[in-house]
Amino acid sequence: MTGALRAEWTKARTVPSTGWLLLLVVLAMVGLGFAVTSTVRIHDCAQDPCVLDTTKLSLVGVRVAQVGAGILGVLLVTSEYTTGTISPTLASVPRRWAVLASKCAVAATMVALAAGVGVVGALLVARFTLPGRGFTAATGYAGSTVLEDLTRRAAVGTVLYLVLIALLGLGIGHLVRDTGAAVTVVLALLFVAPLVAMFVSDPRWQLRIHRYAPMDAGLVIQSTRDLAAQPIAPWWGLALLAGYALTAVAAGTIAFWARDATRRPG
Repeated sequence: MTGALRAEWTKARTVPSTGWLLLLVVLAMVGLGFAVTSTVRIHDCAQDPCVLDTTKLSLVGVRVAQVGAGILGVLLVTSEYTTGTISPTLASVPRRWAVLASKCAVAATMVALAAGVGVVGALLVARFTLPGRGFTAATGYAGSTVLEDLTRRAAVGTVLYLVLIALLGLGIGHLVRDTGAAVTVVLALLFVAPLVAMFVSDPRWQLRIHRYAPMDAGLVIQSTRDLAAQPIAPWWGLALLAGYALTAVAAGTIAFWARDATRRPG
């Protein structure tokens, strides 16, 4: 298992896109967080007193960062089929469960580290920008830090969310084995349901879509205000996303065992 982990780590580091995708995760979290928190104003609130969730706003970059995490999970699998290196991989590590477990561990570790840097950076940026936009203790907004329970839950949950998205991509990569098709499936799973909800007029169906869509359910973990209005409880939403990710990994595992893994797709 140690040898399999070392091999997967080496392959992941040598794939040119890995560094760029991890950089995307960090820059999306920090950059978009800064763009939002430096432009929003306390006077933009429709309610008085303001109930705007500034922690969730500061972590809004996750909606772009998840694209990098999902694609990274896909490429850690499909790049081996594209280049044909899956054959020497299975020759050196014939136990397929070890290959799968190693890929999951490497993907989760890389994304967790990048996500952790991005989340901390986004919260630090928000701590400096929001007071200048009117979000102060006097208006009901004490500086958000990871020492606060709800902020800590949002921060840790965002890191876990991105890790699960990477595992979702990895599972679909094993199932589909083609980079373009796998990326399309991942993006469709994340973004199609919220788009559909925008065109549904029935509030009950809107609620159902938001409750069971992987992105909408998973990102409830970032909410720190008005929790009763959310379609699902924060940790239950993340658990639902974990179910999607584990299902994808399980399906990919079955396909990896059942098919000739050394044969290129198509």
